Amino acid sequence: MAKTILGVDIGHDQLKLALVRGERVLKTASAPMPENLLRDGRVTSRESMAELIRATMKEYGIRAGRAAFVLPSETVFIKNITMPLMTVEQLEYNLPFEFNDYITGELKDYVFDYAVISNPEAQGAADAKAEDEGEAEAPETTMELMAVGTTREVLEDVQVIARKSGMRLAVTAPAVSAYIALLRARRNDMGVPSEEYAILDLGYKEIRMYMFKGDRHVATRVLEIGMSSLDGVIEEAFGVDMHLAHTYLMTNYENCHYREECMAAYENIAVELMRALNFYRFSNPSSTLSDMWFCGGGAVIQPLAVTIGEMLNIQLHSADELVLDGEMIEECNSFVQAIGIAMG
Repeated sequence: MAKTILGVDIGHDQLKLALVRGERVLKTASAPMPENLLRDGRVTSRESMAELIRATMKEYGIRAGRAAFVLPSETVFIKNITMPLMTVEQLEYNLPFEFNDYITGELKDYVFDYAVISNPEAQGAADAKAEDEGEAEAPETTMELMAVGTTREVLEDVQVIARKSGMRLAVTAPAVSAYIALLRARRNDMGVPSEEYAILDLGYKEIRMYMFKGDRHVATRVLEIGMSSLDGVIEEAFGVDMHLAHTYLMTNYENCHYREECMAAYENIAVELMRALNFYRFSNPSSTLSDMWFCGGGAVIQPLAVTIGEMLNIQLHSADELVLDGEMIEECNSFVQAIGIAMG
């Protein structure tokens, strides 16, 4: 029987919690993030963060003994690598050296992990070659991995926060792993294309476009504009402070999503996304990317999603399609990472 686990996604704007058993979401909860509690992806006070999680769990009646945390994207290095077949001990020794171009300081200040990438196309080609040569099957000599690195301090942050929140840390992984878990679970049910697809995270500080081929994370494109840029538009349009402007934006106060100033801002965002997508396609000439699932806080802004879909000329889907009974979960798109990390 599947165990219950609490997925935790600490964002710049909101804390998101998802209580999950197997593929089923039992409960979700969120709370506004206090100002400056998260800076450059790092929690500035472990005790304050743990207290916020405890208070949110209590408010929503959530009880959990195990937690899965999403590692902030700013604090994680991700790299796809191909290595010769080797033992776990050999891999643990060699893996850190794959990140020499990414890290500063001493290797001992970092921790690394990996996940094996399934590659049915390569295996099929190897099997065909073996058959032509009269062999029973082709021996594998290499392995493809998604390697992940972060600092020991970041990992200790998560461990301490989980413990002070009254839970045991069961899983900690980047957002990419959360998306892969969702896509694996729902691919057969939803007909998610196995060849190529993208996830668009409309975040508060930035927008991230994740490209995938099968279970393989291929690339991430980051736009250093997010929903906070729309707060400034609302602030100027209504003559209110930034905090009230954000509330207006998230609640569509006086139908502000459709104001002329906002529509112009959506087009600017879509143009930047189009440039990022064009660069990806230029760098990957064989790309057949045609489907994209959007999530994050900005997913509540319907005209933004419509504008992006039209300007990118891509089939845009709501990410709640990737969650079992996602249409029944209020603001499901905001909880996608928390749900996925708990399923992983």
